[in-house]
Amino acid sequence: MTRAFNFSAGPAALPEEVLQQVAAEMLDWRGSGMSVMEMSHRGSQFMSIMQAAQQDLRELLAVPSNYRILFMQGGAIAQNAIVPMNLLGRSSHTAAIDFIHTGHWSGRSMVDARKYAPVNIAASSQDTGFACIPTQTSWKLSQDAAYVHVCTNETVHGVEFHFTPDVGEVPLVADMSSHILSREIDVSKYGVIFAGAQKNMGIAGLTVVIVREDLIGHTLPFCPSAFDWKIVADHDSMFNTPPTFAIYMAGLVFQWLKRQGGVAAVERRNVEKAALLYDCLDASDFYRNPVDKDCRSRMNVPFFLQQPSLNEAFLAGAQERGLLQLRGHRLLGGMRASIYNAMSIEGVQALVDYLREFERRL
Repeated sequence: MTRAFNFSAGPAALPEEVLQQVAAEMLDWRGSGMSVMEMSHRGSQFMSIMQAAQQDLRELLAVPSNYRILFMQGGAIAQNAIVPMNLLGRSSHTAAIDFIHTGHWSGRSMVDARKYAPVNIAASSQDTGFACIPTQTSWKLSQDAAYVHVCTNETVHGVEFHFTPDVGEVPLVADMSSHILSREIDVSKYGVIFAGAQKNMGIAGLTVVIVREDLIGHTLPFCPSAFDWKIVADHDSMFNTPPTFAIYMAGLVFQWLKRQGGVAAVERRNVEKAALLYDCLDASDFYRNPVDKDCRSRMNVPFFLQQPSLNEAFLAGAQERGLLQLRGHRLLGGMRASIYNAMSIEGVQALVDYLREFERRL
């Protein structure tokens, strides 16, 4: 069977090596006579999987020793409520939460945050159609904010932070769901990083939270126990039954990333892939990418045909060539190519070849 090139924004393509390993271990994990899906989460076999996954992630991101890595459920959307419930208890008064509004997902985060505290939109690029990241000199941060929330890569609008915000002593909270492990980051600059796994880390069902230890233990009284970072940390992510198969899958992806040379090597490849695709789009009057060049995402590339009436023909031709899931997000329309870590340079080249071919035919 020939595998297609899958440009889905998530759940996203997985490394073929990982899928082959999963297939080989599906019925019998390392002679245990069981699938990982059948194991007790407290048995020695699964505990070894969990510990290896945590350690490999810590190594890949150079996570400092004073940060905890939590494996949770509910996706990044659940963390939109879990974060304020865990951080707002640090203040004796109801402090505002500062948001940098850069697209759909930071906007979704604000909806939940407003249930717990006042929200201050310290900066927004909404007036540009979310085509850029507001320059940090324009941010109007609160004097005593509980934390500053950013979504460092917006999958819908295709913008990415190419700098680490400086917010002083206020905790910086980052939703990195769609570009975690795609580039090197300095974890010590953040108070909290969270990410759903289904884009660059594995499959849906697992949410990774990396949190500085001094920010743990300040939950609001009504925070459910399963969402209390202290309880989760004290139980080493085993307070309730964790998403065992998703953790196993993430662990295999982490091992694959290490075999690629780690995050630095993967970042170099991602820069090359993104440049290949953006250079093709920029060289044409037939296609359009609306994002400012300084803010373009390396992971999610939205683009539009100058003649929208050709959209369905474009997608049909792409499907015939094994270029799948290129339809844009329902909010924006057009097209979107998500080129996460598992997307090969050959896949991006195949898309570029098709873009040029489709334009020539018309």
